[in-house]
Amino acid sequence: VQLVESGGGLVQAGGSLRLSCAASGRTASRFDMGWFRRSPGKEREFVAGISWSGGSGSYVDSVKGRFTISRDNAKNTVYLQMNSLKPEDTAVYYCAADAYSEDARLYDYWGQGTQVTVSS
Repeated sequence: VQLVESGGGLVQAGGSLRLSCAASGRTASRFDMGWFRRSPGKEREFVAGISWSGGSGSYVDSVKGRFTISRDNAKNTVYLQMNSLKPEDTAVYYCAADAYSEDARLYDYWGQGTQVTVSS
């Protein structure tokens, strides 16, 4: 399975971005998926996760009410809609596949990451 993120960029505080993660492979739509991020000098952090059916989602407390994870299995794509962005959301965002967990060690597949920069 290959994962390719897109949609990152530079945005002002309070703005929005939508990240996409396109997954290749015939079984990609059956994978639970997650989004993680890493800021300079910080550990990789779980952001959001979604079950393969899209019926369950989870978020780190710092993004609840601002970020929404969703998926379109017909397109093998997972999205992360990010609203009300804050400078502290600045990070490289990674999508990951094959687990529904906050523990990054449980994911088998990772994308290359996309940079999100939020200016104040």
